[in-house]
Amino acid sequence: MRSSPSQIIDKQIAALTDWRGGALAKLRKIIHDSDPDIVEELKWKGAPVFSHDGLVCLFKPFKDKVKLTFYEGASLPDPEKLFNSMLEGNKWRAIDFFEGDEIKEHALKDILRAAVAHNRAGLKGKTPAGARGIPAKVHKK
Repeated sequence: MRSSPSQIIDKQIAALTDWRGGALAKLRKIIHDSDPDIVEELKWKGAPVFSHDGLVCLFKPFKDKVKLTFYEGASLPDPEKLFNSMLEGNKWRAIDFFEGDEIKEHALKDILRAAVAHNRAGLKGKTPAGARGIPAKVHKK
C-alpha cells in the first residue's frame, strides 16, 4: 500500500533527530492550527507542501536551518517582519529558522491565514474546478 503525503511527511520529520525535526513538527502544527482545512501534499522531489485553494507554503530542512517558504509571500502583510529570506523576489518570500530561534506563533498564523485569504480572493470570478473540462455544446449546421 502506498503511503499518503502526511505519512511521508511524518517519516521525513522523524528522520531528523536534531533540532530541525522538532522545528518542522512545530511549524507543521502551527500551519494546521491556523487553517484546519489545509491539505498536505508532496511536490518538487518530495518537498512537503501545504495548500488551500492553491499553494500556501512549503518547508524544508537544510544543514543549518529550516526554511518556511510562502508561494505568494511578496503579496502578504508581514507587520512583524518575519520574512528574512528571498526578499528580492516578486512572488516568493521565506522565513529561515536557525537553531535556538523563537517561532513567533501568533505572527506566523497571521501570515498563514493571509496566504489562504489571498488564494481565495484569487479564485473569485474564476470557473470552479469541477466545471472545467466540460465540453461546450456543439452546434450542428
